[in-house]
This record gives sequence, structure tokens and C-alpha cells, in this order.
Amino acid sequence: MNNSSNKRTQKPQAFWLFFPAASLLAALAVPLSVWAVWSGTGWPAGLLGAGHGHELIFGFALALIAGYTLGPQPHTVLYPLFGLWLAARLSWTLFPHSLLAQLLGPSFALLLAWHVVPRFNAAKKWRNKMVGPLILLICLLAVVFWLSTTLAVARTFWLPGPFALMHSAIVGLLLLMTFMGGRLIAPAVAGTLEKKGIPLEARVQPRIEGLLILALGSSIFFMVFPAANPLTGTLLICASGLIALRTLRWKLWLCPERPDLLVLALGYIWLAVGAFATGLMLLHGQSMAPALHLITIGALGTLSSSVMLRLAWQRSHRRPPPAGEVLPIATLLAIAAISRFIAGASPFSSPILLWLSASAWALAYLWVTVRLLILAKHAKSRRK
Repeated sequence: MNNSSNKRTQKPQAFWLFFPAASLLAALAVPLSVWAVWSGTGWPAGLLGAGHGHELIFGFALALIAGYTLGPQPHTVLYPLFGLWLAARLSWTLFPHSLLAQLLGPSFALLLAWHVVPRFNAAKKWRNKMVGPLILLICLLAVVFWLSTTLAVARTFWLPGPFALMHSAIVGLLLLMTFMGGRLIAPAVAGTLEKKGIPLEARVQPRIEGLLILALGSSIFFMVFPAANPLTGTLLICASGLIALRTLRWKLWLCPERPDLLVLALGYIWLAVGAFATGLMLLHGQSMAPALHLITIGALGTLSSSVMLRLAWQRSHRRPPPAGEVLPIATLLAIAAISRFIAGASPFSSPILLWLSASAWALAYLWVTVRLLILAKHAKSRRK
């Protein structure tokens, strides 16, 4: 009787809902955004120009945050929140200039912040306390993005343009991935090495983490001011060096039997590469678009797919994902990141590279979507 009652009252896990949906959005949005321009049809309208960046940052990335941070939620909270996210994605993709599309996205971001941010209020150390405000800032940028597209409002309040806001949001995600990735990799590596009798002294590395928070946190603000580009570029290059040093001190070469950790570390290295390339572009006054894609494709792609599969495998099989699953996905995302970077600031002048990047990205996330659905089914059967 008690077991039956527990099953009825068990709250669903947010990641089983948001992770497959986020992966499917990622798989579809990128090739459709390329098609919208390349075909000359302009369809779907919501993925043209800044639209595809909007969906990957405020649609895909916010869904990842929701899945990772919400945890178990009552049906009355989780399903309306997911429904709002889904409605926002469909309305923006198909009718981006409609009032409905303009309101649903910011509404989801604010509601997500309402549920997630208070979870981090209990943190004691200042480094841990910054997670809640950082997530709140990324959610608020979705609101400011909407306001910046309203010409009268933008002129009244001197708001930055949509692209500048997306660039700032990408640096915010860079900081969030740097923090959360470090908190995930460090204990996992330490535990693996301890089983071999190898102590790992450099774990979280609080001094480096604190410097990264200061450097990248400042860059989020400075990114919207072109006059501050030399300072922002310098901060990003310094952050790149700190990320590389932190990764090196984890001694991941001593964990060859853990391909899931090696792929997570690869995603962390992509953070350093993307930050360094973006910093150089800012210092030289060049377009940041190719370098920013190293962050959004290389780092965000590799880390998000690794984290989603790692969590799903742990819940369904009580073990990390096998090499045959994580390594091909990481390879596809590396191809996508490198080919998009080589395509440069005018990617449609190199359509083969652009389509290669979009296809590799889409294939990787279709793979992730299918695997998440299969793992969810397995986890459900184990609970019965």
C-alpha cells in the first residue's frame, strides 16, 4: 500500500521533460536557420538574423538550465512551465513579430527564474552565491532582448541592440558553464583518482574560480559597450588562460578509463578556446561571430550533451555513459565548431562549410534526443 502511494505521489524529474525537448530544438533550429537564408524563402521567419541565436540562447540554453536545476517538481508546476516554453518556441519560430511570440519567451524566462533562483539563496560562500543572480541575469536578458526589438522602448531607455545583448548572454553562459562544469568535473576526477590511490590536491581551485567569476562577470557587463572592447578582450583572454590552467591541474590524462570525464574536459577546453578567440577578435576589432560559435557550438554543445547523457545514464543504469556514445557526439560537435569557425564572418560565402557545421550539429543532437528518450523509457521501467 505504501509503495503504491509513493508511486502516485512521486514528483516527475524536470530533466526527463526538458532535456529531450531542448535537444530536439537544437537539432532542428540550426539547419532550419541555414535553410531560411540559403533557400531565399525566409522560412521559418523566427530563425533569420538574430532569431536563431535567440532560440539557442533563450530557448535551448534556458531549457538546459530548467532541466538541470529544477529537479523533481509537482505536475502542476512542471507541465505548465514546459507548456509555456514549448508555446514560446513555436510562436517565435513561426510568428516572431507577433505579440504572442514577444510575450511568451520573456514570460517563460521570468517564471523559470522565479522557481530556480531561490534554490541558490542558501549558499554560504560568495562564489556559490553568484549562481542564482547569474541565472537571473540570463533570464532577464531575454526580457531586455524583447524590449530592445521594440524601437520606441529601445530609444527611450538607450538599450543595446539585440546582437549586443546576445553576445552578453553568451558570456553569461560561458561563466555559468565554467562554474558548473568545474563543480562537476573536479569531484568526479578526484573520486576516480582516489580509487587508484592517487590524491588530487587541485580540485575546485577556489582562487582560480574566484578570478574567473570576476573576469567573466565583468565581461558580461562590458560586452554591450563597444568602447570597452579592448578591456573586454583582455579579460576574456585572461579567463581563457585560467580555464586552461584549471583543466591542466585536474590531471585528466590519468583517467583514460573514463571517456565521459574526458569529453567533459574537452568541453571545458572549448570554453578556453572560445574565450581566447573572442578576446582576440575584440582586441583586433574584428567580427566576433566565428569565435562566439566556438563557445556556443564547441563548449555549450559538448558540455550540454555530456551532462544530459551523464545524468540520464546515472538515473537509468546507475553508471556513466559508454565511450561509444559520448565520443562520436563530441567528434560531431568538434566538426561543427571548427567548420563554422573556418566559414568566418560571412558563412554563406562558404556554403559547404556552413552546411557541414549545421549537419554535424543536427546529427549530434538528434542522436542525443533519441538516446534520452530510450534512457527515459528504461528508467521508467525500472521504477515499476
